[in-house]
Amino acid sequence: QVQLVESGGGLVQAGGSLRLSCAASGRTFSRYTMGWFRQAPGKAQRETVARISKSGGKTYAASVKGRFTISRDNSKNMVYLQMNSLEPEDTAVYYCAADQRVGVMGPGDFGSWGQGTQVTVSS
Repeated sequence: QVQLVESGGGLVQAGGSLRLSCAASGRTFSRYTMGWFRQAPGKAQRETVARISKSGGKTYAASVKGRFTISRDNSKNMVYLQMNSLEPEDTAVYYCAADQRVGVMGPGDFGSWGQGTQVTVSS
């Protein structure tokens, strides 16, 4: 399994931007589909924010499409989430996740997780 460490969370005003980073260990990072997920306060389940396949294909949740961008740098074992036009509804703990299996989509599919980073958007 790959080890993941997120960073870049914080407190930002509505309309602002943040960039989350996720550093992955290991030499096979390029074989992994990577995902960003979030868990909002008081919600039991994590929701998918964005995912990027090992070939670079990207998918986004409808609520973040056009505002968030996922990217990866295989040379640095890094995946990023650029978040623009942040809204109070984006407040959550954001998690990075990885899996080598083909077709992984939702949070239940991913086998490796980071510890999470808090994003708080004030109105």
